[in-house]
Amino acid sequence: MPRFVFELEAVLKQRLAEERQRQRALAAIERERVALEDALRECQGQIRMEKDQLRAALGASGPGTPVDLRGVRMQAGASLTLAARAQQLVLKIAGTMRRVDAARAALLMATTRRKAVETLRERRLAAWKEAMRRREDAALDEIAVMRGLRTEDLS
Repeated sequence: MPRFVFELEAVLKQRLAEERQRQRALAAIERERVALEDALRECQGQIRMEKDQLRAALGASGPGTPVDLRGVRMQAGASLTLAARAQQLVLKIAGTMRRVDAARAALLMATTRRKAVETLRERRLAAWKEAMRRREDAALDEIAVMRGLRTEDLS
């Protein structure tokens, strides 16, 4: 029995490879985004810890007791440094999100292109099967006609 041969199989394989490559690119950007978000959460936790320490340092001194201004100044500076780092991380996350959106759009385009070739393959396979069925029916009809002619010749 003849086999179905899709003449655009190489194109389909190339489209699959392109789609997988786009998936890997998106996954790499997503990993970067997750790492940045984790760093931001860690930075926010450190900011909370610095504020708590500053609050404790200011609250530890009772009325009339001197405040360690040097320590308070150092903690406030550390808190501001962490806030600036958090702001940088937020900007990096925003840039990464734009890259994620672009990578998703590219993946969607690659998936659409692959599905178009797959749909064409399915249509051609269905047409090939229909043609094979017609050939079989025609061959069976021919056999029936030949058999009918033989029985007429014998009688």
